[in-house]
Amino acid sequence: MVAVVEKTQDVAGLTWFYREVEPQSASDASSKPVVVLLHGLPAQSYSWRLIMPELADYGFRAIAPDWPGCGFSDKPDRRDFRYTPDVYCAALEAFLTALDLEQVVIVAQGFLGSVGVQYALRHPDQVKRLAVLNAPIVTSAKLPWKIKQLGVPLLGEMLTQDPILVDRTLEGGGGYVVEDADLDVYRRPFLKSSDVGRSLFATVQNLQLSKVLPEIEAGLTAWPHPLLLAWGDRDPWLPIAAAKAFADTLPNATFEALNEVGHYPQQDWPEKVSAALLPFLRQQAV
Repeated sequence: MVAVVEKTQDVAGLTWFYREVEPQSASDASSKPVVVLLHGLPAQSYSWRLIMPELADYGFRAIAPDWPGCGFSDKPDRRDFRYTPDVYCAALEAFLTALDLEQVVIVAQGFLGSVGVQYALRHPDQVKRLAVLNAPIVTSAKLPWKIKQLGVPLLGEMLTQDPILVDRTLEGGGGYVVEDADLDVYRRPFLKSSDVGRSLFATVQNLQLSKVLPEIEAGLTAWPHPLLLAWGDRDPWLPIAAAKAFADTLPNATFEALNEVGHYPQQDWPEKVSAALLPFLRQQAV
């Protein structure tokens, strides 16, 4: 199995932490767009660890960054980084430019992963395919209380300093118990510094779904490239019925139901994510 390598990249005063895999054959990597895997809240790139080697086995280079403010990337002060979707989009553009990634596939999951959908819609010449896993994409989507409370003044400032919020949120999104060894990785940034909690608080406060979702819904309707919507049917926050109904209206969309999978598919059941994602990528990679 191809090893997942941990790297960092300095971009415009921010240090991004990311994980990367490369296929055995250099010709495979050069002939296919790079797959960029974007996590939601309050996760990190570690959630993609079991899917990345499979992508490499099928000839894809894959990169999974920790968003600024998350995981092991920098946690800038909100006076320097406003934690809005537009600021995140600009930061992602700078990151991809720094890595010289001219053609990419974006795979976006969850709240904050929705920024990846926005980025794709704004950069259709660069993003040749888009896969969305349990992310807010229709105007009826709402921020669940389990995440919304993390941005409530006083309450959120207290909750985001508790490392156990990771357990409660990841397990609450699908009902599966996360192994202790994995929770240790997810909790580690919270145990290391209070900065990650402050960043999470600022991010939740600035998700701006009422502004973002009309852009996403309209943009996906006009999206010119192949689109995969893969949805865990046990997601208590973003119901599969709404996602399926929307997919049925999209001319370039493929819809895959991920049975017995929750809001965090790559963490809950990575094998099912790979089974949906790999045929989509291989079919279009010729």
